[in-house]
Amino acid sequence: MVTNSELVQVPVFAGLPEDQITWFLSQATEVPLKAGATYFREGDPADAMFVILEGQVQVRGEIGGETVVLAIQAGSVTGLLPFSRMKQFTVAARALTDARVLRYPSSRFPELVQKMPELTQRLVALMSDRIRETTRREQQRDRLVSLGKLSAGLAHELNNPASAASRAASQLRDVLKKVRDASHELGSRELTAAQKAEIEKLETSFVQHDEVPPDPLAVSDLEDEIDSLLRSRGLNDLWQLAADLAHRNVKPESIESLFAILEPETARAALVRIAASVEVATLLNEIESGTARISDLVKAIKEYTYMDQTPLQNVDIIKSLENTLTILNHKLKHGVSVKRDYQRVPLLVNSFGSELNQVWTNIIVNAIEAMQGKGELHIQTYRDDNCVVVEIGDNGPGIAPDVLPHIFEPFFTTKGVGEGTGLGLDAVQRIVKKHRGNIQVDSKPGDTRFQVWLPLSESLT
Repeated sequence: MVTNSELVQVPVFAGLPEDQITWFLSQATEVPLKAGATYFREGDPADAMFVILEGQVQVRGEIGGETVVLAIQAGSVTGLLPFSRMKQFTVAARALTDARVLRYPSSRFPELVQKMPELTQRLVALMSDRIRETTRREQQRDRLVSLGKLSAGLAHELNNPASAASRAASQLRDVLKKVRDASHELGSRELTAAQKAEIEKLETSFVQHDEVPPDPLAVSDLEDEIDSLLRSRGLNDLWQLAADLAHRNVKPESIESLFAILEPETARAALVRIAASVEVATLLNEIESGTARISDLVKAIKEYTYMDQTPLQNVDIIKSLENTLTILNHKLKHGVSVKRDYQRVPLLVNSFGSELNQVWTNIIVNAIEAMQGKGELHIQTYRDDNCVVVEIGDNGPGIAPDVLPHIFEPFFTTKGVGEGTGLGLDAVQRIVKKHRGNIQVDSKPGDTRFQVWLPLSESLT
């Protein structure tokens, strides 16, 4: 039998009047549990509060969108608490060791509130702590989901230029061998200074020739013309060379000068080396372009996360928006056009740059998803009195009138199960308020606009 002195050892009951402890024990039932015994299951009616007197119990189930396993020690209170709206237990609880549990039925909560107001306050505080912990788990899960999506997109964005550079480097080895072999063949022939000069002049001219043909049909026609010229000179197997030169928009008349000063086989060796040199230049451009893209992405990632920088920054809003667009390029490039209307605005002094990037990311991703990946995203910045205003809009279907008043509420989401936690816009609002700002949204079919007001530092007003 549970005694008063035993119950007051439980922290939430410590220091309460003796008569209240006596009354509570008269309303509760002691339940002995064997190790492994379950005292409530997921989905069972939430109809009681439990006080763990002895032993250790385990709670297992989904909390905050993730499966958790928690060990609860003696002295803890679990189950339903006063004023909770829970109808069913969302977790299961079983004894890890032999245990003693005190069960208090929820049907007697009204009497508990009246007779033990101090205990009620403590239990409400305990429930608030649990809500905060659940919210923290939801937020952490939401951040991890967002991070996972960003990481997957960035991995794809980085992989494309990296793969292109890798392929070009691999091809470069074979092409350099062609250059070497053709150079050896030319070196074995007795060429005059004028002939060498003409070969070098053409090679330099073709390598630096960056004009792009207007369309694939023009390339095909040019390839046919070059191939016909080569065949007319007895070189019938240089169709690939003709294709390579056509893609660089080399005209047939540019090649005629070689045949004017060289016999056909020497001209052949010269053309092979020239075409190989052109291909080397093309591959080097691909490597340079790929590595530059990787470098730009890495730079954008560092600036987006404010890596290697202090949390508080003098934030350039336009640069912050552009970094976010770079990070989200994998979502934009398949059908979303971005219209920018930037007015140069002052720096935001002493701002949390990485958190502001979360604001832009959430709003832009929501807009892209609303447009189903195809539409127009418009971003505007301007100064309004002592504030910087960022407006992000889309031409999607709009937000339903019955949904609009709730979009900033915690846990509210219109997405399907497992697709969203409802914490995105709640987090946006909290970050904006942390910056002493304000956020509003106007929406109608074809025109949804989020406006974020952020106050300037007093030194800039």
